Amino acid sequence: MPTPAPPRSDRPGPAGRPPGRRRDRTDPVRPGRPAGLRPRWLLLGVLSVLVAGLAGLAFGPVSLPPGSVALEVANLLPGVHLRSGLTEQEAAIVTQLRLPRVVLGLLVGGMLALAGGCYQGVFRNPLADPHLLGVAAGAGLGVTVVITLRLGGTGDVTADLPATVPLAAFVGATGAVLLTYLLGAAGGRDRSPATLILAGVAVSAFLAAGQTYLLQRHADAIREVYSWLLGRLATAGWHDVLLVLPYAAVTAVVVLAHRRELDVLSVGDDEAASLGLHPQRSRYLLVAAASLGTAAAVSVSGLIGFVGLIVPHTVRLLGGASYRSILPLSLLFGGAFLALTDVLARTAAAPVEIPIGVVTAFFGAPFFVLVLRTAKRVLT
Repeated sequence: MPTPAPPRSDRPGPAGRPPGRRRDRTDPVRPGRPAGLRPRWLLLGVLSVLVAGLAGLAFGPVSLPPGSVALEVANLLPGVHLRSGLTEQEAAIVTQLRLPRVVLGLLVGGMLALAGGCYQGVFRNPLADPHLLGVAAGAGLGVTVVITLRLGGTGDVTADLPATVPLAAFVGATGAVLLTYLLGAAGGRDRSPATLILAGVAVSAFLAAGQTYLLQRHADAIREVYSWLLGRLATAGWHDVLLVLPYAAVTAVVVLAHRRELDVLSVGDDEAASLGLHPQRSRYLLVAAASLGTAAAVSVSGLIGFVGLIVPHTVRLLGGASYRSILPLSLLFGGAFLALTDVLARTAAAPVEIPIGVVTAFFGAPFFVLVLRTAKRVLT
């Protein structure tokens, strides 16, 4: 009498596979496929950029009607001729003074938020941030070297920044993130959020010591460097925008093109390798791209902290845990966040302008405490 076949379970196997089917190497490695970028969130991100940009153009020491400002900006488009109702002086304020500053704020905020989201995915740590990992301090040291040694031929850090500044900032940022990563891994492969953050604090303190030494040796540059360290978006024209734009474009293209790999890296290096991915190569490429964007942003705006922590973490809570949506939305919402923060910095104590780094720290410090308390529950 033949032996009856064992009954098959009607329940699906692990990761939602059909019953009785062995896992193939291309199967998902954890339940549920991460949701991609939803059109409504993308539309909301674009809308936030437009609203923040309009607010930055309309409000300041001299407030202007938002509708008239929008018409004046539309006149910059080829073939568009609209009557905005602004005087010649008011139109010059919008197009020559505020528009470059708003565009620079969108670029810098987008780069910092995109880099923060990228670091969080690479290190699998929700506390990773260009400021907390020491990346901003490394970039700041590089820029300080350029300013103090007058490599660009000028001591004014708010205008005509030399082309060597982003390169020096990139070298400092890359060195800082590598030091933080190696120091955080010194105790083994288990890099907890606290270990990585403590490593970033140590690296930042070391780089700050080097920066202080340089300033003591070049006392004539203290005022310029200190003003730059507090963070600001003051610009005399489109020079700073054109300076940071190529680096921002390279960073955005590389990081967004590899955002799917961050979802794969989130399940572990062994599983990622089994799916045909080279974890270390992808990790190095993404860290280099994020550091380039951070360096470019820091070189024109100074040290603006917590943008890379607040924006990606908020996007993750609202829009899902997939980096296919976190990174592009961080780029959009990060730019909008910094543009609105700049409006607050210009208007809160007008006619005195508050350094934008002070404003972001005001929001970022309590947010960091909140994330630190919940890190064990969101860390995968």
